[in-house]
Amino acid sequence: MNKKYVFLLILFSFTFFSCRKNVRTDSELSLKNQLIEVFALSNQIEQKKESAINDFINNLSLTEKVSQLFVINVEGNEKFNPCEFENEIKSEFSLDKPLIPGGYLFFSYNINSSPRKIMEFTDSIKNFCSEKNIIPPFLSIDQEGGFVNRLKGISGPFPSSLRISECLSVKDSYKLYSLQAKQMKLLGFDLNFSPVAEILSDYNKDFLDGRSFSSCENVILYGRSFINAFQNNKIACVLKHFPGNTNIDPHSMLPEIDLSLEDLEKSLIPFKILIEYFPEGVLMSHARTKAIDGKVPSCLSEEWISKKLKNEFNFSGIVFSDDIFMAALSKNGYPPSKACLMAVNAGINSIMISEKRFAKSAKVLIDEAEKNLEFAEKINESVRKIIDFKLKYGILELKEKNGEFEIIYPEKTGNIQNRLENFEKVKKENVDFYWSNFDPQ
Repeated sequence: MNKKYVFLLILFSFTFFSCRKNVRTDSELSLKNQLIEVFALSNQIEQKKESAINDFINNLSLTEKVSQLFVINVEGNEKFNPCEFENEIKSEFSLDKPLIPGGYLFFSYNINSSPRKIMEFTDSIKNFCSEKNIIPPFLSIDQEGGFVNRLKGISGPFPSSLRISECLSVKDSYKLYSLQAKQMKLLGFDLNFSPVAEILSDYNKDFLDGRSFSSCENVILYGRSFINAFQNNKIACVLKHFPGNTNIDPHSMLPEIDLSLEDLEKSLIPFKILIEYFPEGVLMSHARTKAIDGKVPSCLSEEWISKKLKNEFNFSGIVFSDDIFMAALSKNGYPPSKACLMAVNAGINSIMISEKRFAKSAKVLIDEAEKNLEFAEKINESVRKIIDFKLKYGILELKEKNGEFEIIYPEKTGNIQNRLENFEKVKKENVDFYWSNFDPQ
């Protein structure tokens, strides 16, 4: 229900039932009836919106649904062209319909040399989908600060999480994060795979380095500031890497966390608390944990994803896997085809692939969904989360016409010049803020 209507109903209830006399005036009764009508109308509107979303999802093909479960690397950095078509899943599928994932992940080589060129590229992705009547992907990036800074040289200065926690107050960190988020939004991005919510320790410092805010207290305080600043400026945040890492780089080996259950639970405190600030996503690590489900990497573990994260920690957003092509999985008995199936069964909603193609992995999920109704329902649950996210962040739009609602794809993007001027203003503010708060290093 719309928050405005809830507030009015609560206000009325307080006023109506706190009257000293057990007698209601005509004006009070009239107000009661009006608010009951508002309440009923609000419920009716919400039911229509819900019906429109359900109809939209039910009308998607299984291929379209499964595609929404993938976030992959995008090809190029100038003008978008799709890498795959639906017939690459099954030969009888369409030769002409591009296979577009739920989201694209940008690496440094996808970032062009100027803000204008980046805007033109991100616009070309969304405009392509608009022209082809395809669900637009969300556009994501790892923008943590420090050495994980894909927009270095494009946006204003962005120090590491550790340095920010050492040099800025929490209030000032919110200012810096807001400036970064505004620049990301103007460039065309929707989601930031950040912040790192792991406590820095001897156990993981070689891998995390300056990517952590350090202590448990700092991770909570500055992590909250990060989430609020970015999401208040329409850039979704994804906490990572749940439930943690070691000094082993998962790109090359499988991390093994051998902490006791008590110490492991202590390390999870920032995740548990930061989830209360509603980050849109949580990204799972590949680490195996001796104390919980010790035989399975956490990103493929129902114990970690469904039982711990979703049920115990009450996380209701999108659960992302880390890259399933990392050696931590692929060289330890979990090739992409097996990892995809295990991930969905464990509760993963979005599968990250650092490759530019996902047809083979999508086919595995499609084949399983066609013969397994329970698996198909898990796909539907994930699609609903992703569609809800896209509606919330304006990637899709829910429009009312003649009292009914329907999901539409946004019109083509434009006005690059205006966005570019705003970008330069925000960047200058970011630069000025940086030099007034940080000593040169």
